[in-house]
Amino acid sequence: MKIQKLTHFLMAIAWFGLLAQTQAVAPLPDGCYPGFTTAEGCNALQSLTTGAGNTAVGWYPLFGTSTGSYNTALGAGTLVLNNGDSNTATGAAALLLNTSGTENTAIGTDAMVYNDIGNDNTAVGAFSLFSNTTGVANTASGDRALFSNSGGDLNTASGFFALHDNTTGVGNTASGASALQHNTTGALNTAIGGNALMSNTEGDENTATGANALSSNTDGEHNTAIGANALAANTSGSHSTAIGWGALALSNTIGNNTAIGESALSSTTNGDLNTAVGMDALAANNMAAPIQPSGTVR
Repeated sequence: MKIQKLTHFLMAIAWFGLLAQTQAVAPLPDGCYPGFTTAEGCNALQSLTTGAGNTAVGWYPLFGTSTGSYNTALGAGTLVLNNGDSNTATGAAALLLNTSGTENTAIGTDAMVYNDIGNDNTAVGAFSLFSNTTGVANTASGDRALFSNSGGDLNTASGFFALHDNTTGVGNTASGASALQHNTTGALNTAIGGNALMSNTEGDENTATGANALSSNTDGEHNTAIGANALAANTSGSHSTAIGWGALALSNTIGNNTAIGESALSSTTNGDLNTAVGMDALAANNMAAPIQPSGTVR
């Protein structure tokens, strides 16, 4: 039995030896250097001194890296000025101007091209997080997602143009094409659905779920809209809750209304402190006086 096992072992070694001979490239690959380093391309890792575990492929990838380690740069102009650690850049000019930022991932043409010292960011898509310089812990997935973000932190954008205009707003979540597109300094907003909270610029702590929900909101705060077109016309009204398709759809500058049900309070433009529950509840109401759930004036 021992002789049989030994025979099988020797046969396996011989097979792998033959396989290596038949599949080996010729000439042997170059670009392998000490310190677990791989460099292939024009001036790849040209300035490296003590950095280790770096991989650079393309035109000037990781050109300025001297002591930085564990970086991967694939593509022309990727991580050219970098001397930080644990960054990954794939795509022409991705993380081009990064100097000391660490643990960033940029995939796509010009993704995070202006990042300087920002850390822990992830950008997937052409021009995503394009303008980021110092922002940290942002995630952008989609063409031009978080495009204008410079110093905003802890934002998540998924979808074409999601959080496109955000500059210093923090803690926002946008999922869907153009969700929170025009937000600049607004914070702690959540937008899920195409065009949700699209026009918001400075409003804080709004939640919009559904296509066009709170799509016209600019600086209104503490609103909740769930359902397509819910609170769609709201611009600066605050503290309203709309749940259902078209609920509070025409409400613009007023606030403190609650509408639950399809088209509930859908025509209200200047009434406040109203509560409507049920399909089409108080749909025609446009009164400034507070209304009870039954629809009678107090």
